Amino acid sequence: MNEYTDGKTLVAIDPVVDAKVRSLGLEVIAIVQQAEARVVLTDADVHDATGDIALIAGLRKAFEEKRKEYTAPLNGYLKDINATFKEYTDPLDRAEKVSKAKVLAYKAEQERVRQEQRRINQLREEAARAEMELQGELSEPVALVEVMAPPPAHYRSVAGDLGKVMTKKWEVIDLKLVPLEYMVIDAARVGKVVRAGIPSIPGIRIWEEEGLRVTRPT
Repeated sequence: MNEYTDGKTLVAIDPVVDAKVRSLGLEVIAIVQQAEARVVLTDADVHDATGDIALIAGLRKAFEEKRKEYTAPLNGYLKDINATFKEYTDPLDRAEKVSKAKVLAYKAEQERVRQEQRRINQLREEAARAEMELQGELSEPVALVEVMAPPPAHYRSVAGDLGKVMTKKWEVIDLKLVPLEYMVIDAARVGKVVRAGIPSIPGIRIWEEEGLRVTRPT
C-alpha cells in the first residue's frame, strides 16, 4: 500500500513504488558505475568528472525533495500526536516531581529531628559524665529524650511501593585538577572559529586541505 489516510489527509508512505524515485534510482546505478570505472588522466577526464559530480549534486537534491514529500506530512502528524500526549504527560511529570520533593523534604526533616534528638542526648550524657568526675555522683538522673526510629526503607500502598534509591551526583570544584581523560573538546565551537579564520589555538593544529566543490548553473 502506497498511501495512508487519517480521514482528512492522504499521505504517500511507500517510496519504493514511486515512479519518480525508481527513475532517480536508475540514474544512481548508472552514475555509480561511471564513477567506479572512471580514470582521471587528463583535463578532459576532469571535465567529465565535474559533470558527473554536478549531476550527483542534482540527484541528491532531487532525492531530498522527494524524501521531504514523504516525511513532512508524517513528521507534522507525529508532532501533533506528541504534542497531544505531552498535554497529559507534562502535568504528570510535574505532579510526580512535586510529590517526590515533598516526601524527600518530610524525610529530611524527620532525619534532622532524629539527629537533633541524638545530639541532645549526647550533650546530656557528656554533662552527666562531667558532673560525676567533678562531684562523684549525679544530682539527678539523666533525662534522655526519646529518639524517633529512622524512617522505613519502603512505603507500601495499594497502588504500589515507594523505596529509597541512591543516585550518584557530581560537580566540578577545581577544573585544574580534573584528569585530561575526562576533558572533552567542544568540536562544534572549535570548528566554527577555525572556519571563521582564527589563526591558532593553543594545543590545536590548524591546517587547510584541498577539496572540490562544484557549482551548478542556476
